Amino acid sequence: MEQGNKGNVVGRRILNSVMNAVVGKEQIVLRVLLAILARGHILIEDIPGVGKTTLAIAFSRALNLEYNRVQFTPDVLPSDVTGFSIINKDTGTMEYTPGAVLCNLFLADELNRATSRTQSALLEAMEEGQVTVDGQSHEIPKPFIVIATQNPVGAAGTQLLPDSQMDRFMVRLSLGYPGASDELSLLQRKQGKIMLDMVEPIVTSDQLGHMCNEVDNVHIDPSILEYIVTLIGKTRDNPDIILGASPRATIAMASITKAAAYLQGRDYVVPGDISPLFVDTLAHRLVLRPGAEHENLTAEKILSKVLKSVQPPRIG
Repeated sequence: MEQGNKGNVVGRRILNSVMNAVVGKEQIVLRVLLAILARGHILIEDIPGVGKTTLAIAFSRALNLEYNRVQFTPDVLPSDVTGFSIINKDTGTMEYTPGAVLCNLFLADELNRATSRTQSALLEAMEEGQVTVDGQSHEIPKPFIVIATQNPVGAAGTQLLPDSQMDRFMVRLSLGYPGASDELSLLQRKQGKIMLDMVEPIVTSDQLGHMCNEVDNVHIDPSILEYIVTLIGKTRDNPDIILGASPRATIAMASITKAAAYLQGRDYVVPGDISPLFVDTLAHRLVLRPGAEHENLTAEKILSKVLKSVQPPRIG
């Protein structure tokens, strides 16, 4: 695997491999890879049938990650996710049986159909990379990524994710319908083929961990850090927002911009790395004032105005 500031070379190979199964959504695939390199989790909010599960499986194959999936319904229990202890009849001791979350890439499909109790079972795993069962902590293998999906259309049988859980996702993305040419290309590719079989492994999990370490070492100038803090602060004193972005959001913004610089072959962040990722990293964390939606106000529109209101620093 190429080393140093050649992350863009390996990154392009990963993207190309995933795009063998995901047609016409390069910018979404890119943002998922950026979040993975920044050690973040991804929420995909979209209608059924647009390729959310395919996207997750494609990344698990391209990155050589152990993959588990849970289709969440109201009868899924927290122990299905975290695991449980059971008595060994031979020894008389309690033994831990791992749950589905003990893997490298966990797909939480339609997470908003689970009960609040089951949703909360993921919180410790997402934040600390471990689960606690019967007072014993069990470390989750690294790297560890959660890709969760939820259907924004229809409320029957769904339970909104709590703000504390939304804040743990580095980005929220939407695949959307493909364009006509992309949908035609999808049909042509699927003739007699399984598209996921065309996804080739590019790196090992250890090599992915090395890439994440290189992202950690990307330099951010103090003036850019101040720029990020100023932007985040604008979400906290906006009259249309009753819950602004948290310090976790500030850290996520800095981390994903370092990943963006890395994939462009740089070991330093420039102000231009921030604006393309600002809305995807922050919109799902904000709570707008009552009545804002009736005035055609959205988190995305407010964040776009915030971005324009702050002058980016000049570097160099």
